[in-house]
Parts: sequence; structure tokens; C-alpha cells
Amino acid sequence: MAALTGLEQPVAVPAARPPGRLRVWRGVVFLLAAAYFLVPLGASLWYTIYTPTAGVSFSAYGELLTAEGFASSLVLSLSLAVATIVLALLLTLPAMLAVRLAAPRLRPVMEVICTLPLVVPPITFVAGLTTSLRNGTDLLAPTPFWATLIAVQNPAFPIVLVLAYVVLVLPFVYRSLDAGLATMDVRTLVEAARNLGASWPHVLFRVVIPNLRSALASASFLTLALVLGEFTVARLLGYQPFAVWIVTISGSRGQVSVAVSILSLLLIWLLLLAVSTVFGREKK
Repeated sequence: MAALTGLEQPVAVPAARPPGRLRVWRGVVFLLAAAYFLVPLGASLWYTIYTPTAGVSFSAYGELLTAEGFASSLVLSLSLAVATIVLALLLTLPAMLAVRLAAPRLRPVMEVICTLPLVVPPITFVAGLTTSLRNGTDLLAPTPFWATLIAVQNPAFPIVLVLAYVVLVLPFVYRSLDAGLATMDVRTLVEAARNLGASWPHVLFRVVIPNLRSALASASFLTLALVLGEFTVARLLGYQPFAVWIVTISGSRGQVSVAVSILSLLLIWLLLLAVSTVFGREKK
């Protein structure tokens, strides 16, 4: 009928939602999220500084400076985190670039290999690792490799933990770098740099890495958080990084353990901020 008469039917336009109501809902959601995170943190902080007998006191935080194993476990965890980040990026980034440039058909295979640790339970992974180390020590005793196997298990800096952490963070590092590489035309950038006479190290450090700054920061964030909070692998292998030390003292010194947890959370925030600043700094 509208076509015959030449008149168009009026189209109903939905009424715009008042911006004031939208701001109210945003404020409510923000307050609920803030309460969800800040209320437990505030309760933990109050538990560490208040006792019914002594009142408000910061003695629990003062005891951290003299607590046995605090400094050594923290330094060990930070060292393991740095080593894990460096090794994971050195193994993953060149391999992903090689697959994208030379063998794109192998991308599904590499994706399956890199995400495989997600389907392996940590207990199973640690059990297999423990069995391999025990049997390897017996089998390699008559060979020169026995000393190397003992060296990677040195409690001062257990390289075996770094290797285990690299496997655990591999899916997260791969996903972060894959998302970063998907936002850039790697082949065009590399071919243009190579045609201008740039060497492969120059291409990697001056062309590819600056364009992957956000992806590298995300991979470093996830690796740092996982290593500082990982407990199962280190505990079952018999080492004592920061997370294992917190659980060890939690049974006898409750206030100190909660104080350490709060300080570790603050430390992780500061480290993540530092990593974000390093990767987000524009190169002049």
C-alpha cells in the first residue's frame, strides 16, 4: 500500500537512553568491583596491624626484615622470573617468526605444541619431571653429563625450575605474541628491511620487536605473575621460592604470612608497572 500511494511508513526510532542513567550504572558496577577487590585486601591489612591485646601495631611488617628466608626466597623468585621471561621469549619469538615467514603451513602444528601444557595437569607434569630427574641421575652417572644434571638442580638457582616454568608459561607467551604478530604485516616489514640491506639481527631488534612492544609486555606480565605465585612445581621438587616460603611460615606466624602476602601483591603491582613503563616507552 505504501508503494502504491508513494508514501513511506514512518520508522520507529528507539528512544535514546538518558546519559545520566548510564553513568549511574557505570558507577554502581565500578563500586561493586572495587568493593570485591578492596574489602578482602582491607580486611587482610587490618588483621596484620591490629590485635585485641596490643591494638594497632606494625610489628608484623617489621618482623619481615628479620624473618628467616624472606630475602633469599624473594631474590630467588625474582631471578627465576627474569630468567623465565628471557628464555621463553628467546625460544618463542624467533620460532614464530620463522614459521610465519618460511613455513606458514606449520602454524597449526606450532599452536598445538605451544598450547599443549594447558591440558597437562601440573601434578602429572611434576611427577614426570621428578621421575626423569631421578632416573637420569642413575643413567648419566658414568657419563660427563652427570655433572650438568646435578648443576641444573642447584638449590641456589635451580635451572630445572626455569625450564619447568618455561613450559608452563608457553601457552600464554604464544597467545600474546600471536596476537601481536596478527596486527602487523610481518612479511612486508621483513622483506622491506632486508631489501634495504638490514641484517637479520637488525630486522629483529629494530623492526619486529618495536612493533611487538605491547605483546612483549603482555607476555612478560603473565610470566612474572605465574612465576611469583607458582607453588606446586617448586614445592614438589623441594625448592623454596617466595610462594613456598609464604606457605611454610603461614602455620606458625599468621600475621607475618598475611603481611608478606600483602607486600608481595604490592611488589607484583610495582613490577608490572615497571615492565609496562619499559615496554611502553617510546624510542626517540
